[in-house]
Amino acid sequence: MIIINNIKIRKNLSSNEIFEETIRKNKIRKEDVLEWHITKKSIDARDKQDVHYTYAIAFKLKNEHKYKHFHKAPEVELPEIKTNNLENKRPVVVGAGPSGLFSALTLIQNGLAPIVVEQGECVENRQITVDKFLKEGKLNPLSNVQFGEGGAGTFSDGKLTTGISSPFCKKVLQEFVNFGAPEQILYLSKPHIGTDNLVNIVKNIREYIISKGGSFLFNTKVTNFNTENNKITSVVCTNKQNETIVIPTSHLILAIGHSSRDTFEMLYKNGVDMEKKNFSVGVRIEHLQDDINKAQYGTDTKLKLPPAEYKLSYHSPNGRSCYTFCMCPGGVVMASSSDPNTIVTNGMSYFLRDGVNANSAVLVNVVPEDFEDPSPLSGIYFQKNLEEKAFILGGSNYFAPIQRLEDFMNNRKSEFIGTIKPSYLPGVTLSNLNEILPEFVATTLKEGLSYFDTKLKGFANPDSILTGLETRSSSPVKIPRNEHLVSNISGIYPCGEGAGYAGGIMSAAVDGIKCAIAVLED
Repeated sequence: MIIINNIKIRKNLSSNEIFEETIRKNKIRKEDVLEWHITKKSIDARDKQDVHYTYAIAFKLKNEHKYKHFHKAPEVELPEIKTNNLENKRPVVVGAGPSGLFSALTLIQNGLAPIVVEQGECVENRQITVDKFLKEGKLNPLSNVQFGEGGAGTFSDGKLTTGISSPFCKKVLQEFVNFGAPEQILYLSKPHIGTDNLVNIVKNIREYIISKGGSFLFNTKVTNFNTENNKITSVVCTNKQNETIVIPTSHLILAIGHSSRDTFEMLYKNGVDMEKKNFSVGVRIEHLQDDINKAQYGTDTKLKLPPAEYKLSYHSPNGRSCYTFCMCPGGVVMASSSDPNTIVTNGMSYFLRDGVNANSAVLVNVVPEDFEDPSPLSGIYFQKNLEEKAFILGGSNYFAPIQRLEDFMNNRKSEFIGTIKPSYLPGVTLSNLNEILPEFVATTLKEGLSYFDTKLKGFANPDSILTGLETRSSSPVKIPRNEHLVSNISGIYPCGEGAGYAGGIMSAAVDGIKCAIAVLED
């Protein structure tokens, strides 16, 4: 196949019209085109007087020797997977987030029937539980925005952007499409699925795994494991009825997510090596989506453009970094607590991203040297302390503390809400977030917010709403693994975000595939 890059489109055209225009401009005979597909679509908004789409299209042509002046389309080859017999000991996957689901999917596609253990509910029931929390402030600590089938990413934006380069990225995208995602994620430069689509896709993946012989144990928590000669022999679980279940296994994939604090403690007590790692904390900021659109696209373009996004970073003289993370166009700020009497925020968008507000995390990096406690779990205690302070400042019933940006910059409690209305549910309390943020976080945030306004006009709008706190952007611990992806205990495969090897749906899913392959090849 050949590929034509940098196709600039300045009109609102259908895919077929773009195809026709491309072959005309590049003098490709239509009768020579056997098949074609879009491989990339992005927005170039660097010049606000010339905002346009940029496409890349791949063509399979007969008489291809006539078109030697075009570049050949790159081909991605996946590594061959070799499967060995596990002698009836089925592999166990702990956690049904993206890393766990793609681990299980890869295992089932290669002849092994995994048992997936998830402390939360299946995604259909989980959605009901989350909705109840948002309406009534009644938290289920085992099934919430952090825990349950689909993982924390299910109630975010379904963003599939990633900084990693792996041949498995294409496989992840294709699998999402196979199970119900829109085909455009295969070529958009910043693909997303949306929470509304993710719920159905996650269910479809589960049903496929079950249809091929896999098993899911929901409302079932891993509480221990057994070993012989430093090799895992079984996993101990407790279900909703408080019954103990012992599952014999020689291969355990730990896809536990970044918020599984009691599981981290259990693993640490049982001798699994862990270490502290960098993470970040901060706030969620909300703007009017129309203002972000104008700042990014200008007002001249006649193109039909999606809600605009942004990604910003700042390096302070104090050595800290401040950056935006998980930006959700047309979305809402989500109540994401998993521990009682704590406040945790995240962002969420539906597929259409048609909400009034845009929101993003604004975070400051935290490093292991910030803690005097030598325990590898000290970052967890740091996070939880901030979340408990936010709960107290919010008042009660999981109301979040909020503050106008202007008031935050001037270290004063907000007394009113301006032009930008907060989207967080169950409710909000006007507050002064400076009272609960560590001084180094508050100072760096203020520097960053001022700097971002020079890069994106209106970012420091005085009425912008800051909602506290965002503490779960990544895991505060790392579980070391060797070149075969195994921990210091043979047969245990630390995987995904919780183990410190991913940061988002795409990278977590890719790591899940890698861990499944390591199991298959062992």
